[in-house]
Amino acid sequence: MKFNKWTLGLATAGVVSFASVATAEESFPVNSIVSGTTLSGHVDTSAIWNFGTGTTVANRFANTASDRQDGFNLNVVKLKLEKALDEGTWSAGYNFETMFGPDAAVMPGRIASGDLAIKQAYVALRAPVGNGLDFKVGQFDPTIGYEVTDSYANPNFSRSFGFNNLEPFGHQGVLATYQFTEWFGASGGVANGFGSTSGITAGRGTGINAKDPTESVKTYIGGLVFKAPESMGVLAGSSLYLGVVDQGQTGKDDQINYYAGASIATPVEGLTVGASFDYVENFLANSLYGYAWAGYVSFQATEKLKLNYRGEYAGSSGGVHLPGGLNDERVMGHTFTVDYALWKNVVSRIEYRWDTAVGGQGPVGLDVFDGQKNDHSLTLNLVYLF
Repeated sequence: MKFNKWTLGLATAGVVSFASVATAEESFPVNSIVSGTTLSGHVDTSAIWNFGTGTTVANRFANTASDRQDGFNLNVVKLKLEKALDEGTWSAGYNFETMFGPDAAVMPGRIASGDLAIKQAYVALRAPVGNGLDFKVGQFDPTIGYEVTDSYANPNFSRSFGFNNLEPFGHQGVLATYQFTEWFGASGGVANGFGSTSGITAGRGTGINAKDPTESVKTYIGGLVFKAPESMGVLAGSSLYLGVVDQGQTGKDDQINYYAGASIATPVEGLTVGASFDYVENFLANSLYGYAWAGYVSFQATEKLKLNYRGEYAGSSGGVHLPGGLNDERVMGHTFTVDYALWKNVVSRIEYRWDTAVGGQGPVGLDVFDGQKNDHSLTLNLVYLF
């Protein structure tokens, strides 16, 4: 299993050295500027069959939304340019990632209203403070969440309820990371706030320059990561991440995300388990809330075959996970994914997902689904990595 945003936000927050400022006005040959830069990316496609006449019971991320059902899809093409931090005491680098295609339209870094977005674009810096203080300055991925935007890096193709409905998709600001010991690290940052913008769009699909112009309206980010050392035997390598994001909205509607995620080592070879919990207060409006539980099991059965399962339970005071604005809404999800490596550099997998509405009250109860309380879909996903 690939450890996701909750690990990346703490363990890989790269940022450059202040010494580089002194050389900012010097000129460099082109080859020295691009030295160490790598180009990578992927092309993500899918074919989805939705059983029956319905499309979507629960709100889903773009790659499995109702407009992707019962057809063939180009989800996204991503290009990434990166110069990673080196081992020097004063080190500098950068990261630039851009997305093309329908998935880009829901990202916070989208350009205008088209299918083009800047996923990440930041300067990476490292200062020789203690064990090394790292920074990201610019636009960077969120620090909370078990899953990430790139589908191939997740255990499953479709995204969790927590990822799609509760968590921010990115920030513009500065993030600092420090590894105190081998087993403990922390991160903190400040980013643009979104004022009175509703929680469903704040930090998500608001466009690359969307922010509240008020000086005091900012998003505040914090996180702690714990990793079990080798001395803990079977549990060695297990990780726990705790994070909070104050979305920087004004007044009583200030949205705050709380997150906990864990990956637990097991004595069974090839078996990994994980869990996550999201809770958001003042979501969409004052006093509304949303939450999501998720459990993950991954088993590397053979060199080429991997089996992944995700089980979910989510709810809110209304209007978060289920369409129709039901009060006290609740939904369960089960996702089974078979990943088999048929071709080099290609992620090839088949996925079955079942979402079911298990609670909620409205003017006509669950009849807002026209009798549809279950959503079953089967997906073929192919991703070429380069």
